[in-house]
Amino acid sequence: MKLNEHFLNKILIIDDEEKLRQLLKRIISLEGFDVSEAGSLKEAVKLLDKETSDVVLCDVKLPDGNGVDFVKESKIKYPATEFILLTAYGNIADGVQAMRNGAFDYITKGDDNDKIIPLLHRALEKVHLAKKLEQLQKQVGQKYSFESILGDSVEIKEAITLAEKVAATDATILLLGETGTGKEVFAQAIHHNSNRGNKTFIAVNCSAFTKDLLESELFGHKAGAFTGAVKDKKGLFEEANGGTIFLDEIGEMPAELQAKLLRVLESGEFIKVGDTKTIKVNVRIIAATNRDLQKEMEEGHFRSDLFYRLSVFQIVLPSLRERAKDIPALARYFAEFFATKTNKPVPVLQKDYLESLQHYNWPGNIRELKNIIERCVILNDGGRLTAANLPVELQSSGSSFSAFDLAGVEKTHIQKVLKHTNGNKTEAARLLNIGLTTLYRKIEEYHLQ
Repeated sequence: MKLNEHFLNKILIIDDEEKLRQLLKRIISLEGFDVSEAGSLKEAVKLLDKETSDVVLCDVKLPDGNGVDFVKESKIKYPATEFILLTAYGNIADGVQAMRNGAFDYITKGDDNDKIIPLLHRALEKVHLAKKLEQLQKQVGQKYSFESILGDSVEIKEAITLAEKVAATDATILLLGETGTGKEVFAQAIHHNSNRGNKTFIAVNCSAFTKDLLESELFGHKAGAFTGAVKDKKGLFEEANGGTIFLDEIGEMPAELQAKLLRVLESGEFIKVGDTKTIKVNVRIIAATNRDLQKEMEEGHFRSDLFYRLSVFQIVLPSLRERAKDIPALARYFAEFFATKTNKPVPVLQKDYLESLQHYNWPGNIRELKNIIERCVILNDGGRLTAANLPVELQSSGSSFSAFDLAGVEKTHIQKVLKHTNGNKTEAARLLNIGLTTLYRKIEEYHLQ
């Protein structure tokens, strides 16, 4: 079996018998392995501290110690290394203890040197599998890290800072913001940077199901609870036990289920559809909505007690038009991503292309930007993207602003809105469709006070 060429396959032989050591080294080296040798445990430790080996072939009886004990100590210090013990005289008790101490195998010297190579291959397969798993875990960590959320604008940095602070707690979180602002990305980052990060993360869109189906999905059901329920089913809360569940579009949840969710938040308990037995779970809840839940409460569509339980910690995600400064970086990232995905050269994004993107209103936010960049990359046959490659509505948005001083236009518009609201900044921010923090920053930037 061919081993993964990305790994070096480093082998260390520890034996005080020089002739046997040299023989093993020659046999193993002929297989293309990188082989080191040591005549004592002290010498071996120096080599391992300098550069860890993948597999160690170690004699049991050595001048300065016992190989069986050495395995136990070494597996703590070098957990990724596999140890194969060699003994001149087979001893069942030593063999059992060696395996308990973490040895990969225990064999008799000279029993059959032909067994060494297949055994090394099996040990190396285990090492390589562990390394691949470690790499995947690192990639997952990087993918869902807060550092992976692109943007240098004040607005996105403020949201990231809040998310980082609350991630380490078990607090329930409510993510607010328009559709497409990246609420699920934030939820995943919060989960993976919490003490539940190695547990299950489940995302469910509450608007994608009917009331009965959503209840069954979230809480599960007993066989016979309704037509088609032929067997017991675990709900998503059970599946996420110990981890995090992300309830997107929570504002769409039917009133009957809101009461059931409230009970989960208050006691961690619920009852499956068609059951009478209470089930208890330990699940962190992150909810999200693009609706105005205050208004929904006033109109009787959303329970106030549930709102206050969900909004222990609120994070408002800025719209893309509020963080237009970040659009070039996002556009370049998506262009590279989709070019790689479609096996095309990464296009150069021209100045007029980026300006048009920055001047567009982005009702669909980052999701819309991602879709437009993907379309441009797929249709592009040249090495660059210009404004002409964009849909007509984006081209016109770019040209309509390019002839003006954008900062001046923005300043004048904010002044007019503030005058209209008689200086009421909360109402002005609502009419401008920007965050209150953003409005204050603009007022300071343009010296409007």
